[in-house]
Formats: sequence, C-alpha cells, structure tokens
Amino acid sequence: MSNRYDPLQAPDPQEWNALDESERIELALRYHKQARVRLPNARLHATIHAIVENQVALGDQTPVAATVERLMKEGLDRHDAIHAIGSAFANFLSAVGRSQPADPTALYYEEVGKLTAQGWLESSDG
Repeated sequence: MSNRYDPLQAPDPQEWNALDESERIELALRYHKQARVRLPNARLHATIHAIVENQVALGDQTPVAATVERLMKEGLDRHDAIHAIGSAFANFLSAVGRSQPADPTALYYEEVGKLTAQGWLESSDG
C-alpha cells in the first residue's frame, strides 16, 4: 500500500487490512498534518478515522461501507461521511459507557443507519 492516506479516496481493503493498526493511525494523522487541519486531539481524531476505515474495509459485514456510499449520494464528500460515522461512533462509545446495553453493536449500527447528510451538515460538527 502507498504510504499515503486520503479520506476522499477509499483505501484498497486488502492493502488497508494488511497494515498494522498503528500504521493506519499514523497515515490518518499524517494526512491531517499535511492538510494543516487543526484538531484538539489529532491522535484521537486519526484513531477514529482508522476505526471507521477498518469498518468500511469489512464491506458488507457491517452497514458502515453502505452508509458511506449513501451519505456521499446525499451530497457529502467521503471525508465528511467518515467524520459523520466517526461522530456516531464516538457518541456510541459514550452511551455504552453510561448504559451498557445488551447488544452494543446493534445500537451502534442503528445510529449509523440514522445518519443523513442533511443532519450532519446541520450539526455543530459538520
């Protein structure tokens, strides 16, 4: 795999999965540094990028890849779609820490399924 990551372009799933998790995070971190994106916690941001990309690389095994595609059809660029799903993931982690649901994965996938481009763009994060 290239030593570059661009969230506007989907990485090849096999090449992405061949990387060590720390390499995936470093690629996302490097992208944001080179793009001069200021973030309150760049490493956490890059980690969430890597987590979402890991889920996208699973293809049809999760609803995440289809959600990225749907959000892009609704008008988001791929990077914003990754951010929208990353935000849902962060919210999910917070909720799971508070409530410990019986099936946390189902809760996360439900939240991912509710995402819309319009909702993301209207949010304070978008």
